[in-house]
Amino acid sequence: MTTPSKLALVPFVSVDNMMKLVNAIGPAKMIAEIADYIEADFKRWEQFDKTPRVAAHSDEGVIELMPTSDGESYGFKYVNGHPANMARGFQTVTAFGVLARVDNGYPVLLSEMTILTALRTAATSALVAKYLAPKGSKTMAMIGNGAQCEFQALAFQTVVGIDTVRLYDIDPEATAKAAKNLAATGLKVVSCTSAEEAVAGAQIITTCTADKQCATILTDNMIGAGVHINAIGGDCPGKTELHRDILLRSEIFVEYPPQTRIEGEIQQLEDDYPVTELWRVMLGQTDGRRDDKQITLFDSVGFATEDFSALRYIRDQLTDHDTFIELDMLADPDDPRDLFGMVARAAV
Repeated sequence: MTTPSKLALVPFVSVDNMMKLVNAIGPAKMIAEIADYIEADFKRWEQFDKTPRVAAHSDEGVIELMPTSDGESYGFKYVNGHPANMARGFQTVTAFGVLARVDNGYPVLLSEMTILTALRTAATSALVAKYLAPKGSKTMAMIGNGAQCEFQALAFQTVVGIDTVRLYDIDPEATAKAAKNLAATGLKVVSCTSAEEAVAGAQIITTCTADKQCATILTDNMIGAGVHINAIGGDCPGKTELHRDILLRSEIFVEYPPQTRIEGEIQQLEDDYPVTELWRVMLGQTDGRRDDKQITLFDSVGFATEDFSALRYIRDQLTDHDTFIELDMLADPDDPRDLFGMVARAAV
């Protein structure tokens, strides 16, 4: 048996090790630190290769690849979205990702991204709200209390400063689960019996539902002046959460317009409907929230740079946390031309 060379070994963060890392750092702190990485990468937006994610759709769901590069590192995420999975005992979303060097193409990190995607999605939502939500916001309505719910609540508590979360889900067991998980966070948790009840008195409204259809989670009469809407459930063609009239009353902010126009809430609008790119707000090139009466809408679909940021963050943590194993993942013969010889000698 041959011993792998150092170049053959790639750090791998398994689900077990990701959970150890989250608990070692603390989920709220980790979300806040990932948000800092995402913000830093938004502020160098023009350095990145950008393309809408490559999606393979089926009747059951979607499987996607999300690639990007800043010229020095390359990253991609494999992710699925299968809304019917929960009823069959599977996760709705699973993911893994790779970070690699551009100069030689060698991977430097392989990581689970089911948990990491939940962390980075929450981090992105809260980061954007820091720019768009009404100042001093203390109450968030969380409509859809599935796998993302608690991460969003922690993110908004830590990054934005909310102290109250109002929960609603069509499945009362999901709300009970979320309320139980959030009981020790210091948040005031209010379980509601309707979406209308949940949004009452909320300055921030987050929608995060999984049905793969054009739904109306929020109707126009539910949205008053001055709120911030964080719409994260609509993320593929034919899947939306908001009534079209809400969009027409809102200032809409997006990650990457060519992708959001395909997958986001704005697929309900004309192709040239004006939207604002978030990186311009973060660089101070354009306004975010202008006044107390403005309705701001983050039409979030998730973009590859956010996963790139999250993978960068995980790579940087491995110097201080032994939460990985080394995989013999890359063939590395002594003579780069002699791959066959390496295989043949392994039989001896």
